[in-house]
Amino acid sequence: MAVSIGVIMDPIGAINFKKDTTLTLLLAAQAQGWSLVYMEMSDLALADGVPMARQTPLKVFDSSERWYELGVTADAPLVDIDCILMRKDPPFDSEFIYATYILEAAEKLGVLVVNRPQSLRDCNEKIFATQFPQCTPPVLVSRDPQRLRAFHQEYKNVIFKPLDGMGGTGIFHAREDDPNVSVIIETLSDYGRQTIMVQRYIPEITYGDKRILMVDGDPIPWCLARVPAIGETRGNLAAGGNGIVQALTERDRWIASEVSPHLKEKGLLFVGLDVIGDYLTEINVTSPTCVREIDREQNTAIGQKLMVAIKNRLDA
Repeated sequence: MAVSIGVIMDPIGAINFKKDTTLTLLLAAQAQGWSLVYMEMSDLALADGVPMARQTPLKVFDSSERWYELGVTADAPLVDIDCILMRKDPPFDSEFIYATYILEAAEKLGVLVVNRPQSLRDCNEKIFATQFPQCTPPVLVSRDPQRLRAFHQEYKNVIFKPLDGMGGTGIFHAREDDPNVSVIIETLSDYGRQTIMVQRYIPEITYGDKRILMVDGDPIPWCLARVPAIGETRGNLAAGGNGIVQALTERDRWIASEVSPHLKEKGLLFVGLDVIGDYLTEINVTSPTCVREIDREQNTAIGQKLMVAIKNRLDA
């Protein structure tokens, strides 16, 4: 049976060819002989309750000179597609939520959506990790300035961050004698109107913020440790971090095993765990990255593994 794979993503012409995970996944799908359909969030619609989209046939190429070719766009029901990859980068805003409603309508008609739309809404990438306190550092989610200051006073060395950021944006490192703690809390929480997160600082960040990729609940045996640049706290590649491919440790595998059953239960086929030292800090469910970097060094074929998981779901 010929399989059709739709993708919802940011403009494909503007991606970073050397690093883009979505392109790698599409190349893996195309290598299976599957047909590709390209969409952006603005293409989605509900017409009298029927999930629709402007759909454009897509071909992809592993070439920095020409990595895609688009066909003729046509309006068609989403049910015409076997599986849809939701790969739109954050911010996780109202428009993203509306898109998940449309995708959920397609899911009810039998379309496989990766990852499941309801779970994309339910599993905030920072708060979701707090469901596994056995794996995380001390952490507080609050918008109350008094609570946030008390946490800083207790743990002395902490990280403040927004709940909807990506790529290390909006992250503040506050030490015991930091005179700017009140300003940081006021700025991130909008004077107590916005809920934020504060975590105890993990000094092992100097060895890297590890991205562990999970495919249908199974960890890829190699991760990408994103080591902060000199003078930086953030390991994110977007913040200047340097990526180093490493084998998973026993602790990494244990964390993955703790999270795995919940990912399967929630229909989260492709997920990125962020681990610093011995601690889980985030669970990325929207558009996990770092596939291309890991594949390049270890030939892990992560995209192919995801396509096998998708085919198994479709066959079932």
